[in-house]
Amino acid sequence: MSHPQAEVHRMFELVEPIATVTFSNAVTEAFLALGMRDYWDGYFAGRAAPLGQAPAEVVHAVFYNFADGEVARHIPWVWGKTTPEEAIAVRERASAAALRQRIGQLADSPGLVRVADLATRAAVSAPTEGRALYAGLRALDVPEEPVARLWHAATLLREHRGDSHNAALVAHGIGGTEAHVLLALSLGMKAEKFGRVHHLPKAQLAAVVDGLRGRGLVDADGGFTDTGRKTSERIEAVTDELAAPAYDVLSADELDELIAGLEPIAAAARAADD
Repeated sequence: MSHPQAEVHRMFELVEPIATVTFSNAVTEAFLALGMRDYWDGYFAGRAAPLGQAPAEVVHAVFYNFADGEVARHIPWVWGKTTPEEAIAVRERASAAALRQRIGQLADSPGLVRVADLATRAAVSAPTEGRALYAGLRALDVPEEPVARLWHAATLLREHRGDSHNAALVAHGIGGTEAHVLLALSLGMKAEKFGRVHHLPKAQLAAVVDGLRGRGLVDADGGFTDTGRKTSERIEAVTDELAAPAYDVLSADELDELIAGLEPIAAAARAADD
């Protein structure tokens, strides 16, 4: 059954802090122990591993929003230190441990098993067509242990929505760096202050902002025009629409139960965020 868009968007908000424990210090340290040089080596090894030893060009295309050359600093170098299979195992083990630590006694509550089961049902039911990273994750075994299973389900749902978001960006003619600029503006920040792009050469970032200005999406001061804001909102709405089929397998009551069960877990994960 189809569910209200507000509930689909709420699931995005709840899944995010659970899935993104993967990008925390504890998981980075597990990758450094394999011989990775820094955070980004671990990031690319762990997140790209479900694609196998895909070349940097393919990872760049699937991840969508990295600047030219950023992926190639890490892929294929990381595959000289580890294999995709090992990276998947290390990522799952370290992420589950990090999630368990963040949510404390919730990890052993009877409710967590039910939440993990509902989330997993949704996470393995969505269409894979056009969603390469989600399809790669779907090919992996679902962990047995409930906390690991919840993290895995959250990761599947996050990447399904992420692949859907990329499709919405492509349909609206918004490139990867441009997407970061729009996100920054939607958060009320100027692009050059935004963490994901502030490291880019000033001229490169200015050219991207100029391109958006030329299309009427950014104003003279580097903020949104009305058209820019509406475009950004439309992309978010389309993303939610494309993410919605993941939840069709759940009844209205089951989705309500999942949302209610995730709320304390997501709140605890967010509160402990490093």
